[in-house]
Amino acid sequence: MSDTPFGFGLPPEEPDNGDEGKKKGNQGGQGGPANPFGFPGAGLPGAGGPGGADNPFAAMFGSMNPNDLGAAFQQLGQMLSYEGGPVNWDMAKDIARQTVAQGTADGVKDASVGTAEKAAVEEAVRLADHWLDSVTSLPSGATTAVAWSRAEWVEATLPVWKELVDPVAERVGAAMGDVLPEEMQAMAGPLLGMMRSMGGAMFGQQIGQAVGTLAGEVVGSTDIGLPLGPAGKAALLPLNVEAFGKDLGVPSDEVRLYLALREAAHQRLFAHVPWLRSHLFGAVEGYARGIKVDTSKLEDVVGQLDPSNPEQLQEALQGGMFQPQDTPEQKAALARLETALALVEGWVDAVVHEAAKPRLTSADALRETLRRRRASGGPAEQTFATLIGLELRPRRLRDASRLWASLTDARGVDGRDGLWEHPDMLPTASDLDDPDGFVHREQLDFSEIDKMLGEAAAQKPEQDRRDQDGDDTK
Repeated sequence: MSDTPFGFGLPPEEPDNGDEGKKKGNQGGQGGPANPFGFPGAGLPGAGGPGGADNPFAAMFGSMNPNDLGAAFQQLGQMLSYEGGPVNWDMAKDIARQTVAQGTADGVKDASVGTAEKAAVEEAVRLADHWLDSVTSLPSGATTAVAWSRAEWVEATLPVWKELVDPVAERVGAAMGDVLPEEMQAMAGPLLGMMRSMGGAMFGQQIGQAVGTLAGEVVGSTDIGLPLGPAGKAALLPLNVEAFGKDLGVPSDEVRLYLALREAAHQRLFAHVPWLRSHLFGAVEGYARGIKVDTSKLEDVVGQLDPSNPEQLQEALQGGMFQPQDTPEQKAALARLETALALVEGWVDAVVHEAAKPRLTSADALRETLRRRRASGGPAEQTFATLIGLELRPRRLRDASRLWASLTDARGVDGRDGLWEHPDMLPTASDLDDPDGFVHREQLDFSEIDKMLGEAAAQKPEQDRRDQDGDDTK
């Protein structure tokens, strides 16, 4: 994934003709000056081609062949003609698929999932659900078990990425128009329109690269603690599951089963805690509302911007033109999100360990590996931090897991899982500091309140009818 937020560089295409294809994809070189739009030789001294400096087209496009040139202009046209929302999701999807097709850094290419792999995933999820029945009162949330390739993961999760990223991209994009006085905005309409189109394309390109890279690392649909896939589908990626367990010295069937336990546990939470999804996504939206763009810097850049000079725009973007600033609103929303993620991940960690410990000899080793993977800042955190400054790290996973385990000892499985009935019943960040105090504190019973509210709602239509009848007799 690119370390440059909102960068322009196009990912190289997948080689389709052996060594020749690799040469074609590397013409732009590595480690050279910034190369906007991925044009080989663009703006570089001594760019190849007949005519050299006397031939501006040769200097700009170097030795690019006609097919590459056509593709570059086609993508540039898509960027400038885009008139949709804050993110060009068509471009994001295309680039994510291209990134997946290139394979991961270790040279492993994506591959279709075979019949045997599908059967193994289905059996692992079936067995995992059976084991979970004895350690949680929440019923199964997986109506189907699926084995995805990396490309299938991209296709299945893009709708949720859209829901997560659009609010933040919308807020950042709005700042581009806010920096101009109102009387100047009408005069600058064409420029603003182009900037919005470019902004949508920049978000789309960066998100596409990020999601495509993430597809090479995730093992299921809930790795980041959010439900990225369709409801009710417990998903594993056999290729990535194999890579995850490669150097652990653990039998592959145990690795698959442990990851299936985590996936199935997440599915139970999101299926049977109806408010949880909106609670998590609402924290992301709250973060978006708190974004404050450095408008003074943006004003300076817009005032000096030459739309005909793409290198200048690229340099502005690399300089953090749209980097959001920390605000109290952002910090509060991020704290809410981190606590919620810690509670989700802590519950999953606790119930999976309870189910796996008596049955899998590698349960402790796999648990510790996954804890470190999540708590140290995995691929999801890098993705969001690069895109929008938002981290998805459950920093207090271990604290939350200990609290859920203590609740199990003190109140039993039903008492522990009953806390998911209402968001106000869940532990807070301060409760993670004092788990014993929370465990032994008397909890509010929201069931009676909900019952009273339901009865009041049922009585209202009858009262309205009586009032209407009274008016009619007057």
